[in-house]
Amino acid sequence: MNSRRDFLQKIGLSALALHLAPISGWANGTDHHNEIYDGPVLRVAIMGLGSYGTRVAEAMQTCTKAKLVGVISGTPSKVKEWQSKYKIPEKNCYNYENFDNIKSNPDIDAVYVITPNGLHHDQVIRVAKAGKHAICEKPMAVNAREGQEMVDACKKANVKLLVGYRMHFEPKTLEVIRMRKAGEFGKILFFQGLCGFTIGDPTQWRLNKQLSGGGSIMDIGIYAINGSRYMTGEDPVWVTAQETKTDNVKFKEGVDETIQFQLGFPSGAVASCLSTYTMNNLDRFFLNGEKGFAELLPSTGYGPIMGHTHKGELTQPVTVHQTVQMDQMAGIIFQNKQPVVPIDGEEAVKDLKIIDAIYLAAKTGTKVSIKL
Repeated sequence: MNSRRDFLQKIGLSALALHLAPISGWANGTDHHNEIYDGPVLRVAIMGLGSYGTRVAEAMQTCTKAKLVGVISGTPSKVKEWQSKYKIPEKNCYNYENFDNIKSNPDIDAVYVITPNGLHHDQVIRVAKAGKHAICEKPMAVNAREGQEMVDACKKANVKLLVGYRMHFEPKTLEVIRMRKAGEFGKILFFQGLCGFTIGDPTQWRLNKQLSGGGSIMDIGIYAINGSRYMTGEDPVWVTAQETKTDNVKFKEGVDETIQFQLGFPSGAVASCLSTYTMNNLDRFFLNGEKGFAELLPSTGYGPIMGHTHKGELTQPVTVHQTVQMDQMAGIIFQNKQPVVPIDGEEAVKDLKIIDAIYLAAKTGTKVSIKL
């Protein structure tokens, strides 16, 4: 197993054999799949043609509000392959040196940056300066300072900055959030987020501090961090953390192998989370309240997400997360629609501030205050 995405794909591919329910309306709780869409279509260029870029491209083939129209890559052979497969015109193909030229290309509305974490900052700022909307994979940057610079650059350029928080549109996740908002769990007391897999190839970029910004926290742990916020409905005010490292060769200085961290929230609720690169079978969210509970297992894989609450099994449909995400992003960009859970740059900076605090807490062994 070579990556987080390989791990998630293990369960994600099975979803394709299941009933794939209509996807266009479930992100907002309605089913509009029989309606004909005649609004603006978000024309997207994907930057970074690796495994996840490929997944997004495939998912976009069934989008109704977004379309893949361009590519940006440092590998000419991949560009040619994508050109042929997705009917992308030559004028919409760029490399990492010349993609600033998208500024003069009216056929591209947005660029989806799907490159290693350490490259996001400079690439998103270049996209913004070119006058295009930026979509960035998570984590948006390697620290909160860089993240804020990206937000500021996009605001200055008057373009939107959105982040690939696909779970914010997932039907079962949204149902748990609805139940929590409706008070069906009562006062929230506790959240648990377990995220991990056994990482493979030791030479991959995820184990390179300069490219990844860290280790498991920057890759799989961010799901528990972000999940703790949308599941509880609060932002944490303190964190404690403990790091465990069993392989100093594979996980070099600055690349975390396993981190356990605890979060405290203003209401008194607490969270206990685990992020690891050395254990499989970890993809679980559990939310406990005075009146009931919710469990998602798996909680963040590509699908199918499964779960139950004290009221029974969650039966919302299986969707292709990236298809829903891209269609919803079109509405956010063109019609300023507001999702149930934000996916903008400010949301991502909050997660980055928490990550910064987790690393500091693990390093110092102290409780670190968080101000978001």
